[in-house]
Amino acid sequence: MNRETRIQKIAEIIAREPYGKQDILWHGRLESMNVYEIPLEYLIYNKYNGRILSRTKTLEKQGRDINPETEEGKKIIENLLWKSKESRNEITKKDISDKGQLKIGIITRDGIVIDGNRRLMLLNEIRPKYRHFKAVILPVTSEDDPIEVEKLETTYQMGEDEKLGYNPIEKYLKAKQIYKKLTEQSSHEETIKQIAEWMGEEKSTIEDWLDVVKVIDEYLEYLKYDGIYAMADTPNDGKEDLFLYIKKWLDTFADRESNKGFDGYQQMDVDDLKHICFDYVRAKIGKSYDGKIFRNIADGQKKNHFFGDKKIWQGFSEQHFSSVTPAIDKIDAEYPINNASENIEATLSDRDSKFRDEVLDALAENIKEHETDLGYAKATDRPLELVSNARKAIESIDQKHKAFSSPEVVGQIEELIRKLMGMLKKKSPEHTLSVVSELLQTMELNPKSIDKEAMLSKLKDISRMAYQMEKDVKAS
Repeated sequence: MNRETRIQKIAEIIAREPYGKQDILWHGRLESMNVYEIPLEYLIYNKYNGRILSRTKTLEKQGRDINPETEEGKKIIENLLWKSKESRNEITKKDISDKGQLKIGIITRDGIVIDGNRRLMLLNEIRPKYRHFKAVILPVTSEDDPIEVEKLETTYQMGEDEKLGYNPIEKYLKAKQIYKKLTEQSSHEETIKQIAEWMGEEKSTIEDWLDVVKVIDEYLEYLKYDGIYAMADTPNDGKEDLFLYIKKWLDTFADRESNKGFDGYQQMDVDDLKHICFDYVRAKIGKSYDGKIFRNIADGQKKNHFFGDKKIWQGFSEQHFSSVTPAIDKIDAEYPINNASENIEATLSDRDSKFRDEVLDALAENIKEHETDLGYAKATDRPLELVSNARKAIESIDQKHKAFSSPEVVGQIEELIRKLMGMLKKKSPEHTLSVVSELLQTMELNPKSIDKEAMLSKLKDISRMAYQMEKDVKAS
């Protein structure tokens, strides 16, 4: 049924006796409007319904034409509405089937559903048990007063009772969509004020939501998923919290020098911070581990996070890119993006899962390792605590393990001894000699494994140095 026919059929319904009355906030006034029973076939879904906005935007980015007036477009929207909240839809479907439609919807004179798309979808599922949709018919078509229709739709969709039914990203996209419409005819400040009123939020919240959308857009561009909003909106995967942290950190560090970051950091360091965080979002670190570990990257005062200490940040970022860059190259080569995929969300989700498998352990280990370094940095004025922790770590080494004899481990042990002896000799030469003496007394020699010439050379060096030290001490 085309638009002109729908307008005609709905006009005929308006001429009949109404089903009842419903108060509707229209142009700033509460008006009592007639409720009618409209045949289901006269109605058209709103493809930009707030529940499925990320999914319709994703499909349109692929070049898919979602025309709700066609049978194909109708089925696409119904599928998206059903999948948006399957468990809740099952409950509501049974409730409507048992009791009928209890909550009144709202439509325009050309049959576009402004409030009640999910209920309409469920009624179509139940057909032929129910053949009508109870709704107020607004005194305009969808094209006559688009701003007021948008306002009404937002007010009803984003009411306190309805927000719980929305996936996290939808509210951000809804704010962005309204902003683009209103800012064409209003200032930024006035637009923010209107959106806040429509969505029942503070102006500062709307500003924050628009900033979060910018972060999400940058995340998708980083992954080369531009506009595929479904990839930023997997429910219950912890991504929303991570995006909020990233937005907060960029507000703190980008385009200015904050005393919460390490001294002298540059914009390229902030870019590294952002991209590292994006890798953690992609790997779903918020879902896999305690989300608190993510905050170690850049949250709070400078002493509490990696970005606040130049040495720790350099080690953390270098280790991150050394493990993640090869994984990204591998995924890009083996699993190229196919924007023509019939189910782009499933295709890209599988791609991201493979990335996650490649890097998740390395990301978690990198956080853990530098979290330890951060703890050491915080304890610089507590030497006993640091020495005690170092001793515990050394005592836990399994000297029988084959890796203990590797050149890397031996080299690190030698370097550690040098550092320790250097620290000791500054404070007490006598204690240093005591340690050296004890080492020499307890050293076990295996004639079969030693290099005799090297040993004799080292012993001569020690003897010469000991003789010189004896002379210096006697002369002092």
